[in-house]
Amino acid sequence: MASAAAENPAASDASAARAAITVIAAHPALEHSRITRRLMDAAAGVGAAPDGPAVDVRDLYHLYPDYFIDVAAEQAALGAAQLVVWLQPIHWYSMPPLMKLWLDEVFAFGWAYGPGGTALRGKDLWLVASTGGPEHSYHPAGYNRYFFDAYLPPYEQTARLAGMRWLPPLVLHGAHRVDEAGLGAHAGLFAERLRQWPEWPELEDLEPAAACEVPADARPAPGGEPAPAAAPALHGARQVRRTARDAHGP
Repeated sequence: MASAAAENPAASDASAARAAITVIAAHPALEHSRITRRLMDAAAGVGAAPDGPAVDVRDLYHLYPDYFIDVAAEQAALGAAQLVVWLQPIHWYSMPPLMKLWLDEVFAFGWAYGPGGTALRGKDLWLVASTGGPEHSYHPAGYNRYFFDAYLPPYEQTARLAGMRWLPPLVLHGAHRVDEAGLGAHAGLFAERLRQWPEWPELEDLEPAAACEVPADARPAPGGEPAPAAAPALHGARQVRRTARDAHGP
C-alpha cells in the first residue's frame, strides 16, 4: 500500500497544513506487512471521509528510502497536528531504524525540547504498535521476560520531554498469527479511535502534558566545547551514504 503522503509528498504537505492528525508510519518491509499496512489504509480512509478529521499519513520508508529526512517537512507536518500517531511494529523491543533516525533528527534541541523547544507542547502522542510475539510471551515466565509495559518508558519519556501528552498505547500482540477477523476488528477499532479523538472517555483522567525543563547549558553553545569524537565519524558515515547515493543517481 502506498499512502497519499508517499505517492505525492507535495500533496501530503498541503494536507498536513490542515490536518488534526498526523500518522508517522514506519515498516521496513511494508509489502510483507499485514498489520501496519492495514492500519495505514484505515487511517487514510478516516481522512478521506467528508465528515471525519483530516489525517496525514506519512510512510517514512516510502518518503525516505535513502534515509535522508526532510526535517523541515516533517516538523511542518507535526506542527499542523494536534494528535501525532506513531504506527510501527516493535523491532528488538523498540522502533524500526528509520523511525529512530527520524526521531533523532526531527525532535531537535531548541525545537522539540530544551530552551525555545516548544513546538510540540500540548499535543497528544499515541503509539500504535504490533508485536510478533503473543501477549503471554511478555511475562516474567515468557521468553520476552518482562510485561510489555516495561519497554514503553523511552516512548513515554520522549513525549514528556517534548511536553506532549502520552496516550494509552494500542498494541496488537501475535501479529503473525492473527486471523482475518481479528485483523479486521483491530483495524476497525483503530479507525474508530481516530474518528473519536479527542473525545476518548479515559482522557478525562489524564493529567495535562507537562514538559521536562532542560537547561540551556545541557548542550554546548555554538563555538563552545568541541563536539564529541564520535561526531566526525557519524558525519563521515552519512557522507559515504550520500556519495553512494549520488553515484547511483536519485
